[in-house]
Amino acid sequence: MILIVLIGALAAFGAYAEYEAQSRTALRASHIATEAARAAAQAIDPALAIPGGDKVIDPATAVDAAKDYLEAAGATGTVTVSDDGTTVTVTAALDRSSPWTALIGSRTLTGTATATLLTG
Repeated sequence: MILIVLIGALAAFGAYAEYEAQSRTALRASHIATEAARAAAQAIDPALAIPGGDKVIDPATAVDAAKDYLEAAGATGTVTVSDDGTTVTVTAALDRSSPWTALIGSRTLTGTATATLLTG
């Protein structure tokens, strides 16, 4: 009887720990996507912005900045800049190991998030 209760308690703890690990991974992916988008949005075209013109994102520089941030954070993802150069969207994916998922055959937790910044 005690063994059955102990196994049930261990399973409940494992499920809770797995849920918390997945939540933290998704939250971390969201933070990474947000910060990478912020880094990309810093890549405005100075030739237009300095004399008081429109603040337009330089697509090549923005993509490089966001990808550098993603790599430094240990994430993968995609970066897109709108055709008019006013919006940058970053999707970050993050894989993390979990000892609890190893018990059921999977070894990674994946969190994916998208952040979009507008210039203006």
